[in-house]
Amino acid sequence: MKLQKIKYLLLAQDMQRALQFYRAVFGLAATVESDFWSEMAFGDSIVALHGGGDGTRNSTDMSFQVDDIVAACRLIRDNGGRIVSPPDKRPEEPIVLGVFADTEGNEVMLTQWVG
Repeated sequence: MKLQKIKYLLLAQDMQRALQFYRAVFGLAATVESDFWSEMAFGDSIVALHGGGDGTRNSTDMSFQVDDIVAACRLIRDNGGRIVSPPDKRPEEPIVLGVFADTEGNEVMLTQWVG
């Protein structure tokens, strides 16, 4: 057996809205698109969207690391997401951490490395 890929799954109530959000905010490229299953890639990373979500809060352990967390928060809000926890420098850790909710109710961490 050989591991081929690792995918991170998020639920989507409105597939086109979810795809548009991740394209606009993070520049993810869709590699597979349907109403029930879509995949977006960044390098070797894959974020998969599964249809059937109901839009309720869904906490995840997913994190996007960006070079400008303030600009990322602005893009998130401008594209229909919301900031759940504003960016905050973590004591004793080399990151600024925030949490956002996408258009589908998935809560995702947002970090900026400040090493």
